Amino acid sequence: MRIICVTSHNGERRLSPADAESPTPDSGDLIISVAGAGVNRADVLQSRGLYPSPKGWPEWPGLECAGIVSAVGADVAGFKVGDRVAALVGGGAYAEEVAVPADLVLPVPPGLTLVEAAGVMEAACTVWSNLAAAHAVPGETLLVHGGSGGIGTFAIQLAKALGLRVITTARGPERVRRCLELGADVAVDYESEDFVDAAQALGGADVILDVIGAAYLERNLAALATGGRLVVIGLQRGAHAEVDLGTLLAKRASIIGTTLRSRPHAERSAIVAAVGREVWPLIPEKVRPVIHSTIALDEAQSAHDLLESGEAFGKLILVP
Repeated sequence: MRIICVTSHNGERRLSPADAESPTPDSGDLIISVAGAGVNRADVLQSRGLYPSPKGWPEWPGLECAGIVSAVGADVAGFKVGDRVAALVGGGAYAEEVAVPADLVLPVPPGLTLVEAAGVMEAACTVWSNLAAAHAVPGETLLVHGGSGGIGTFAIQLAKALGLRVITTARGPERVRRCLELGADVAVDYESEDFVDAAQALGGADVILDVIGAAYLERNLAALATGGRLVVIGLQRGAHAEVDLGTLLAKRASIIGTTLRSRPHAERSAIVAAVGREVWPLIPEKVRPVIHSTIALDEAQSAHDLLESGEAFGKLILVP
């Protein structure tokens, strides 16, 4: 089968097509013939040698996919060959086929194409698990950084569907407009406006989902309401910053750090099951994946370059 692996030439790491043995299912696995694989920032980190696949997963990138079940392990119940499925994987989705434990797989929601479904699992599991970690409840105010990204576009819609008020940040008037169309109550152009002012005007953010990291830490604390929870889910602009403990104490605030890929299998399985129960019924009527474009699997490096440019709105999907 065709895969995308990381190669090094003159010290530069690049994604390149290669061939590998097709997978065979263990007793609890499904083999998925991949129709699309979502592109995520964790994949970019992996391509740089900074975020390798967890033990037991293929070494090439890819955290999510959708496709058709082509083989079923002996102990699998509830799936059959020919089913349309979406999967959360630890690595290896940048390929024509992938083996996935059945408890990390969900049926594709009715009304979605396989390409659309390829961009759902990572965002759904990330957003749902982090709103749960923050104990977000209807009526609270959520601040989502990076509202135009794959996580952000999903978070805006899911939070609104769950009854939260949503503030988001984006770059430029056009992205701000599109975030408002997705349901954000307030969208802040971070190049010309201050998200702290926007949050404080509404009494502060009860929950912040932050993909930025260190560069926003001080301002995020300023934007929190009393009792607010800052959930750090990405480090796009740094991993080290000073914390004003006085602000933290005065606001009785919490800082929560989470990951998804490196969790134990049982935790990932539980998140997938919860997403199937709580999020899947909202798709596609209330929440729908936003797909920027599809890119041929062999052009995966172009997809990473586009993701890093910041020009994509929503998800990029690799198609074999």
